[in-house]
Amino acid sequence: MLSNSIDMNITWTQEAIEGLGVRTDLKTALGIFGMGTTAGYKAAKRGDLPFPVLTIGRKYVVPVAGLLKALGIDADDKIPAA
Repeated sequence: MLSNSIDMNITWTQEAIEGLGVRTDLKTALGIFGMGTTAGYKAAKRGDLPFPVLTIGRKYVVPVAGLLKALGIDADDKIPAA
């Protein structure tokens, strides 16, 4: 069974972010941007984050494509082979 917790000490590369799938939770998105959860949730409520946040019921959902765009990464860019 997969764990719902994300290792907040992860190094967020383009590949790691894309590996999240189509969407992620707000806490993970805040970690990618190096933001704390308290300030981040307040900013989400105000609509004041650099990436799109959807409200579904009482949950915040963040599209991964929006995270990549906010980071200046084209979601269609391919990671070069090492």
